[in-house]
Amino acid sequence: MPADRFGYKLAGTIAAVALYEVIAAAPGMPIGLWLLALVPLTWATRRAVRRDRRAWPWLVLAMGMAGVMIWHPTAPGWALFWTCAGIAALMPGVARFGHAGHWALRLIVNVALTMAAPWRDTRRWWRIGQRQGRGGARAVVARLALPMIGTAVFLVLFSAANPVIEQLFARAWAALQQVDWATCAVRWLMLGLAGWSLLRPRLLRRGVPLTAAATPTALPGVSVGSVRLSLVVFNLLFAMQNAMDMAWLWGLLPLPPGMTLAGYAHRGAYPLVVTAILAGAFVLVALRPGSASAADRPIRALVMGWTLQNLMLVANAVLRTLNYISAYTLTTWRIAALLWMALVAVGLVLVCWRMIAGKSATWLINTNGLAALVVLTGASAVDIGAVAADWNVAHAREAGGSGAPLDVCYLQQLGPSALTALATLEQRRAPEPIHLWAHILRIQARDATRDDQHGLLWSGLAAWRLAALPPAMRGDRLVQPAPDCTVRDLAQLRAVAGPLTAPARP
Repeated sequence: MPADRFGYKLAGTIAAVALYEVIAAAPGMPIGLWLLALVPLTWATRRAVRRDRRAWPWLVLAMGMAGVMIWHPTAPGWALFWTCAGIAALMPGVARFGHAGHWALRLIVNVALTMAAPWRDTRRWWRIGQRQGRGGARAVVARLALPMIGTAVFLVLFSAANPVIEQLFARAWAALQQVDWATCAVRWLMLGLAGWSLLRPRLLRRGVPLTAAATPTALPGVSVGSVRLSLVVFNLLFAMQNAMDMAWLWGLLPLPPGMTLAGYAHRGAYPLVVTAILAGAFVLVALRPGSASAADRPIRALVMGWTLQNLMLVANAVLRTLNYISAYTLTTWRIAALLWMALVAVGLVLVCWRMIAGKSATWLINTNGLAALVVLTGASAVDIGAVAADWNVAHAREAGGSGAPLDVCYLQQLGPSALTALATLEQRRAPEPIHLWAHILRIQARDATRDDQHGLLWSGLAAWRLAALPPAMRGDRLVQPAPDCTVRDLAQLRAVAGPLTAPARP
């Protein structure tokens, strides 16, 4: 029987669901192991994937993302695994790669059609079986009736004759009565659909054109003259904004009365990034390769200057964010904002290079997609929350740093991600309230990390954090439940913390 037959894929889907249940039942088994097993399962049941070498790199990337999920399970890592695995599964049905926009649509369509695919595939398989003489439901029932009835009879007789088997059946029956079958059915359905999307992927029969026409059409109001005038005005506006940022952010001139550097920095970081994105969109629309405006030399020079100004705008937005972080604290959202600004800067450079080198829209989309893939992969492998916690502790004013006062509530919000930073803070010189809070939050983060290690959220990174703790910090406990994070009363904090692992040092 060929490996691409329906039965093999159905068996592979059932195996995927069963493997998930085994991994979920075993303590300390990460969800990444299940994702890792889906890759060879797809390889074994999809002959088309084995034959199409274009799919192989994506299978390797999917295995890499499964490894990342074992090290540090995150939502971006989960999404990237299914993206890479989905592209590998769909690749044999695609004549040419196209660009990232095509693949985004294909993956969405595959997910949407997979919701109904198992029932449609089963009905189709049933009808083919009837046409080929295998019979319908009656033939299947007749084929299974004798072995099932015979097995039941013999098991009943064996349980009557063997008390050990009888006890095993009693325990199994008691366990089955405690199972929430409705929850299990929903979970098995979702897992089965996830596996089916890789083993029996779906493509639209008629592709959707997402590329631009070979000859660009004229847009209303977009002419060589209007583009020239727009770029002149835009360059002047951007020059004014950049000059103000250079004067105030770089400390060349004092800020207006009543305005702080932190307030100025926080006010404009995100609007400036949106401005740069709109500028890139303008260049894409008004200066498409092959258009009259793209061939005009003055316009190309103005675009080069404007792109440099946009890059300066993004750099100033980064500087604004860094100044705000220095005045306050580093958070995961601010790290994400900095990464997003870096992607915007890369996109602006690529848009300009596309105009200079005459690259296609497919090249531009795929290159930006590759940059986003690299950034998301790095963000999946690194715990951004731990980066924020380490930075805040290292620069905290109470711990001898030059940054803002330590935000205890944010460290508590970070949970296990702050474990290493809290352990470091507990061993450093700090005021007694901060020292006590570091002790309390470190115990909470350690216990939460241990709790996660018993389920599907097990991670190699968390195991490393626990192993890196000093021996004295591995077994201590809190005397009382932790109070609200805003509490600074020493008597209350001492009563909660109990004996300190590292004594407070004034």
